[in-house]
Amino acid sequence: MSPTDSAPAAGVRTADLFIGGKSVPAEGGRYVETVEALTGEPIARVAAASTKDAARAADAAAAALAEWSGLPPARRREVLERAAVLLGERAEELSALMGREMGATRPWCLFNVHVAKGMLAEAAAQAYSAVGEVIPSDVPGLTALGVRQPVGVVVGIAPWNAPLILGVRAVAMPLVYGNTVVLKSSEQTPCTQAAIVEVLHEAGVPAGAVNLVSNAPEDASAVVESLIAHPAVARVNFTGSTRVGRIIAELSGRHLTRAVLELGGKAPLVVLADADLEAAAAAASFGAFMNQGEICMSTERIVADRAVAGEFSALLADRAAKLVVGPPDDPAAQIGPLVHAAATDHVLALIEDARAQGAEVLAGGAGDGLYVQPTVLRGVTPRMRVYREESFGPVVSIIEVDGADEAVRVANDTEYGLSAAVFGRDGGAALDVARRIRSGICHVNGATVHDEPQMPFGGVGASGWGRFGSRAALEEFTELRWITLSSGERHYPI
Repeated sequence: MSPTDSAPAAGVRTADLFIGGKSVPAEGGRYVETVEALTGEPIARVAAASTKDAARAADAAAAALAEWSGLPPARRREVLERAAVLLGERAEELSALMGREMGATRPWCLFNVHVAKGMLAEAAAQAYSAVGEVIPSDVPGLTALGVRQPVGVVVGIAPWNAPLILGVRAVAMPLVYGNTVVLKSSEQTPCTQAAIVEVLHEAGVPAGAVNLVSNAPEDASAVVESLIAHPAVARVNFTGSTRVGRIIAELSGRHLTRAVLELGGKAPLVVLADADLEAAAAAASFGAFMNQGEICMSTERIVADRAVAGEFSALLADRAAKLVVGPPDDPAAQIGPLVHAAATDHVLALIEDARAQGAEVLAGGAGDGLYVQPTVLRGVTPRMRVYREESFGPVVSIIEVDGADEAVRVANDTEYGLSAAVFGRDGGAALDVARRIRSGICHVNGATVHDEPQMPFGGVGASGWGRFGSRAALEEFTELRWITLSSGERHYPI
């Protein structure tokens, strides 16, 4: 994608910025052309914002804060409920657009609509949750209150791999608590995420309360820094790679802007000696290969007890070999293309490195254009790149261990800590293992890929900090203020 100011080709949509309740072109009329990775066919002509455009969006959000935060909770709830309905009504249109922009299969696109709709409904349900408390004071006649108030302007930066889910998550909970927002869309899925802002505006969010900034890839760092540095911006929430997350964290620290970060993952699935192997293999196949493994919670490592590793490996390899690889518009396709050639090259390089160093390829192992076969590697060791590097593709490693203690050690042998899973028939023993794994999320006898709008979602270590999701978001997107009212005479020492 390169900036252009030329007119769009016939049938190609134009996606402008959305600032102050209006669609507006970027400064200087700059646009970038987006194309479908599989076919090279043009998708859209997308506004390429400048730093001045980013500042305009933050200014608009600041100007709208008093109106939006001053509305009764019932009104904010009504708007978000309406947005959920509108999003659901556009499921087919949105899933088709998302499939073109990121190459996802239809089930994943429709699932995005379903979860995003649920997130808007859950946000609406939290309209009255920003409650405070009366705190006992030792001063006679003093009433002390802990009051929750909107923080102000929130910047949401959403990725491409689940563009509706993560785009909605970036703005829905901040909005219901009375904040105003600027959504910076992904360069890969700008039109999909523009649809979120369009739906919110149509649902009744007042002008300026929700704004959209899109950009050329080469301008991303300058646009993001401009947003974080803006004096009205009180929070930034970012979902994406750990590499970029570190940059966001540094920028936020420099400007004393609080950040919520959900970053990369290297999720382990521990298979204990007493596990139901069929159930574990089903969860591992789903967790490793859903959406081609392009999910932050994807199962990347199977930590299997040596006593059952052979049988488990055969079950998983059999499942992987039966998965159907095909284009997004093929109803039979279960595994689609990776997002772009660089992603494919990265995954294939990890597989080849593991193979060269002695790993056994039980299934898959090859690529064709943007497609990579669902791949199961056995005998993976710490010297192999795939042991530590996030693949973000359809490849899973099996690492054999002796007993629960070694399983915990290997599961924790990573800088990441987002999602994890443990399989074992003895629920108490499996729960003990789960408690010892360093991760923000862990499922006993369930897949690593699992999300619900009302749950606290986030990681530890290189997977980020802070929590998204329902009431957990209250801590992130409201200020807790101490306010007192004195009803008696005060005596001061001087």
